[in-house]
Amino acid sequence: MKKICLLIVTLFALAACEKEPEQISLSGKTMGTTYHVKYIDDGNSADLPKPEEVKEALDKVLKQVNDEMSTYQKDSQISRFNVMQEADKFINISADFAKVLNEAIRLNKVTEGALDVTIGQLVNLWGFGPDKRMNKVPSEEQIAERAKTVGIDKIQLNGNKLSKKVANLYLDLSSIAKGFGVDKLSEQLEHYGISRYMVEIGGEIRAEGKNLHGRPWQIAIENPELERGVSAKIVVPLDDFGMATSGDYRNYFEDEQGHRLSHIIDPKQYRPISHNLASITVFAPSAMTADGLSTGLFVLGADKALEIAEREKLAVFLIVKTPEGFETKMSSELEKLLK
Repeated sequence: MKKICLLIVTLFALAACEKEPEQISLSGKTMGTTYHVKYIDDGNSADLPKPEEVKEALDKVLKQVNDEMSTYQKDSQISRFNVMQEADKFINISADFAKVLNEAIRLNKVTEGALDVTIGQLVNLWGFGPDKRMNKVPSEEQIAERAKTVGIDKIQLNGNKLSKKVANLYLDLSSIAKGFGVDKLSEQLEHYGISRYMVEIGGEIRAEGKNLHGRPWQIAIENPELERGVSAKIVVPLDDFGMATSGDYRNYFEDEQGHRLSHIIDPKQYRPISHNLASITVFAPSAMTADGLSTGLFVLGADKALEIAEREKLAVFLIVKTPEGFETKMSSELEKLLK
């Protein structure tokens, strides 16, 4: 009888010590925007750091990314490269910088040149870089002069050594760096043994495992007409995927004639894009890849973007502007993912 009572007491004590799964939410500022992290503490690991320690580690990771790839920091690796006037002179860059640049070069081919991280001089000229924001269209002479520095073939990357073939070439990794930051935060969480999480930086997302309710994280794709009370067009269960959206209905400026100019520059036309694609969302194994693809495919417009998505088996969702309003399209790969 005593053994039975002791067993019951022991089991009760063990049950009392077990911790219910808990969702931890962290947030902060980075890359000119905000980040949000949610992860599930299953209560099964005594080695899991406290949330404030996790946040401290995440902030350190993001600081490192900025120190390497932020054009808004004058002392970053990329800024030191951009101000360098010597052509064909190699400088050493970090392994992460090289990784992001290698992926940008690869995606330049996938998007048929539409994603081009050498477009920084034009981004600045049109008022979307760290330079002062412009409110008028630059002259054809200004555009032509800056266009001479654009072209992925004007940089050379050998391992961790980077050089420029044109003295004034200016790299801008804003089209892919936020996604990389998401991946780096995900790696840090996994380093702690966290396998259920969602990470977001400025709209770029990566999710892994199940949420607190035991289901995949539910991500809604924003509709440009939401402000008028229209609901989200699609909700995607995200598990072991990165996701990024590019669009021109939020970030833009108006010239002196009141014309609305997109913040995304076409590297072949040297000016802001102008077409009927309102936004494109891309799903990929990494947030870095999804981020770069979303920018490149958005530049190309709806028809070409969908053509490449089918050819490359990419999961994409498009919102297209029409005279009647907005319509949506998706690639066959996304249809498979939703099933």
